[in-house]
Amino acid sequence: MAVMYPRPLRLKERDLLEAVLPPDRPGYRRYRELLEQMTVLGEGRRGTGNIVLGYPPDIPDASVPLAPVVAYGVVETVHDQFTVTVRECTGDQIDVEIVSAHGEEIPDHFEEKHRWTYSTWLPGMPSPATQQSVREVTIDTSRTFVISPAERRLWLYDGTTGMNHPIPITNYYNELMLHRKVRDPHIALRSSFLFENLSTFPDEDLRGAFMAYNNLRRRVELYSPTPDRSRTGMVAWVQSLLGAKK
Repeated sequence: MAVMYPRPLRLKERDLLEAVLPPDRPGYRRYRELLEQMTVLGEGRRGTGNIVLGYPPDIPDASVPLAPVVAYGVVETVHDQFTVTVRECTGDQIDVEIVSAHGEEIPDHFEEKHRWTYSTWLPGMPSPATQQSVREVTIDTSRTFVISPAERRLWLYDGTTGMNHPIPITNYYNELMLHRKVRDPHIALRSSFLFENLSTFPDEDLRGAFMAYNNLRRRVELYSPTPDRSRTGMVAWVQSLLGAKK
């Protein structure tokens, strides 16, 4: 039977989406509020489990590039595993995916074993996915860049919103190689090198690469770092302070 659109979110869809949108984080709470207002406009471009939320009479806009992911998690059941992905709200539409590992329809009722999401991570915690330790790199006073070697994932914690933004490894690694001026294709074209040799990368290189990545693909607005007196000199430092007060 053909599905008629627009339609309301089903209870199972709402439950799984809310699993990756914790209400105690302001950034994710905004998305939960949007779920209350929006309806399912239709199917997305990525196949089974991909739907687009918005406001009728709009229809899914497949002409725009897929928006960055803002929330991701997994719900494990006795018989299956569901991955849940929420993308950034763009043009009053939210692209979401609720996908079964077996490619099956998500049942109305299932026996749950475990669920986890990157959305609940805080500095000092292990990876939600593996419970293994992660590398943390301070970007500014409110943001931390995170590298998890166990599952080979990157994300940025934003303390102003409480959100954890997944960072695509390929794009970030390209900036890291440019930052370090690495031209050897056996290293520059193999992003797994970062995770396999993470201890060899100093924080300043990892931070610099993220700053370059963020300049090209703006994910967050970063605070300007405090001027480095040892590099700029006392006169330049004082001038920068005076300039900031104008």
